[in-house]
Amino acid sequence: MSLKPIGFIDLPENIQPGGFDHAAIHARTNRLYVAHTINDSIDIIDCANDVYLSSVPDLAGVAGVLVSEEMNLVFTSNRGENSVGIFTPLDEQELVKIPVGIHPNGLSFDSKRGLLLAANVGDPEIPGSFTVSMVDIQKQKMIHDVPVPGRTRWTIFDPRTREFFVNIADPAQIVTIAAGKPDRIARTIEIPAAGPHGLDLDVSTGRMFCACDNGKLFSLDVTSGKIFGSTDLSGKPDVIFFNPMRKHLYVAVGDPGVIDIFDTGTFIRLAIVPTEKGAHTLGFDAGRNKVYAFLPQSHRAQIFVDN
Repeated sequence: MSLKPIGFIDLPENIQPGGFDHAAIHARTNRLYVAHTINDSIDIIDCANDVYLSSVPDLAGVAGVLVSEEMNLVFTSNRGENSVGIFTPLDEQELVKIPVGIHPNGLSFDSKRGLLLAANVGDPEIPGSFTVSMVDIQKQKMIHDVPVPGRTRWTIFDPRTREFFVNIADPAQIVTIAAGKPDRIARTIEIPAAGPHGLDLDVSTGRMFCACDNGKLFSLDVTSGKIFGSTDLSGKPDVIFFNPMRKHLYVAVGDPGVIDIFDTGTFIRLAIVPTEKGAHTLGFDAGRNKVYAFLPQSHRAQIFVDN
């Protein structure tokens, strides 16, 4: 089985060389939000009709997008201005910005507590800038800025264990923060490969997937951190998405520009699907089994269906 290409969506032209970053879909409104980082904006796609709708401007260096269906909110990490943004679908221009740590990137959210985690890339020239910021969205303020051992990558929240998981590039680790104690690291999971980067979770089995810069993909137990298996990727990965219906994992590899597709039951690679050189980020529409690859050279979204 593979991804079938079904078309393209033209997006606003890049204002200078560069491209896109993380994306997320709000299922109730059929809206896909993708960080058009080089344009300091979020582009909005109608997934029901696969057309570009509009953009949300003035988000300096926007790198991450996360959707909470439970609270009907969209979050952005604005790396260029050290803030996170919060808005409501269909009311995107009414955006609130909250100051956080240095260069926020990854986002994860506990909807029961209204607690947003912003994983900050930091600045090697600024001591103590590798942190994760914990934001109380009701108070609209950062309540903790927790030091971590190195540069962060992506982050997820597990609703079963009530923990945030954050990839650390170096040292190669995943650190966890318990939602009930958001002011400290709860535990550390060592990853035996350089550069943990993409991260996603199969909630039904308690398995976590971690894609690393050295071209390795790992399957781990969320509770113990035990590694179930590893496999090779086509190159250095970035964004990954788990499809719970198909039990497929999609891994974006910017060089050479492909999507690696894995069966998460067997951990066997099913296909390597070409995209475009530099296409390191994806969007996933679980309701339609559609995958969107964001193409930086042609400033388009390529659409695939997993059938």
